[in-house]
Formats: sequence, structure tokens, C-alpha cells
Amino acid sequence: MSKLAPSLLSADFSRLGEHSELVSKAGADYLHIDVMDGHFVPNITFGPVVMKSLDKCDTVPYDVHLMITDPDKYATEFVTEKTEFITVHQEACTHLHRTIQGIHELGVKAGVSINPATPISSIENVLGDVDLVLVMSVNPGFGGQKFIPVALDKIKELSKIREEKGYTFLIEVDGGVSLDNAREISELGCDILVAGSQVFGAEDIEKRVKDFKKEIA
Repeated sequence: MSKLAPSLLSADFSRLGEHSELVSKAGADYLHIDVMDGHFVPNITFGPVVMKSLDKCDTVPYDVHLMITDPDKYATEFVTEKTEFITVHQEACTHLHRTIQGIHELGVKAGVSINPATPISSIENVLGDVDLVLVMSVNPGFGGQKFIPVALDKIKELSKIREEKGYTFLIEVDGGVSLDNAREISELGCDILVAGSQVFGAEDIEKRVKDFKKEIA
């Protein structure tokens, strides 16, 4: 059984708290919070002040995805009592192992993400240290993009490595996830599916969350 993390990137920012509570109460397992700085990716979303404002809402834990150029400098700003994961990009970290250690020292779980063109071999040396591996199935920066099929091969490869090495990291997939491919992604070994526009773009958001949960149960 996989878990669902609706991406707030696709929520109505004028109703961010309301939408966060809506998907949480509908059965979502995490809130996926995409933090973009306009440098690492060509878009800007929101910072820690906006994220922390959600602490006042009745929500599930945060799955924070830092798509920024200097995660070591800013990671601590995204830690609240609701933060479960902080994920950084392999491509943004000069000393990835040190960054992962730093996140753990903040008292939260550490994840590493790789872009579609980045091979799993680039993170093999930290797979025993991370709690989560986020496979980007679109090029990061914008919601509503088409799923890149190579991500399926990465899920299978990570599942095989995890089993052979006895690692415990979770596998997460983000980008182009829909009701049409959710079951396949889940059955390949993905533990957490991130869905943005496919959730918040639905006419009935609550029903869409429940439909996703049925697909990946």
C-alpha cells in the first residue's frame, strides 16, 4: 500500500490553509511542499513563513521538497513540529552526505531527489543514510507536466538495490502522477506518490484524493 502526498504547488494559494485541511481530512498522508527559489528551478513558490502558517491548520505531516541552490543555509527554516521529511536535490549539493547529516541533526528525516537526467549511480553512496529517495518524473519547476517514463526504470532499480542491500529508504515519485498511472507506479515499489494538478485541479478535490487512495491501496 502506497501513500499519497498532494502537492501544494497546484493548490489555490489564496485558499492554501483551506485546501491543505481539505486533502488532509480526505485521506492524504502528507502535504508535499515544493519550495522553489527561481535559481535552481525557473519558478518561485513560497518560503518558510508561508509554510509555517499552515501549522495553525488541521493537517497531516509535511513532506518538504527543497528545490533551491543552497539547502544547507535554509533547511532549518523549514522545520516545524509537522515537518517529517526534508528532501534536497543531489544536483544542488556540493557535499551531499554532509547535507543529509545536517538535516538529521535538525531532528527530521532526510531525503535526496534526482532529476530525470540524473542516474541513480550518483546517489548510491548515500542510499544507506537517507530516509527517502525522490524520483522526479518531470523536470522540476512547474506543475501539470507529462510523466517521463524513465522514472519507472528508476523505481525498479531503487527497489532492487533496497532489497539487495537491506536499506530502509522510502521511494517517492513526483511529476505527472495521475489516476491512469498511479497503480503501476505503486506496484513497482513506490511508497509515496506526489500528485498536484491531478488533485487540486479536480472539480471535487476530496473525491479525487479518495480515488487516488483506492488506486494505490
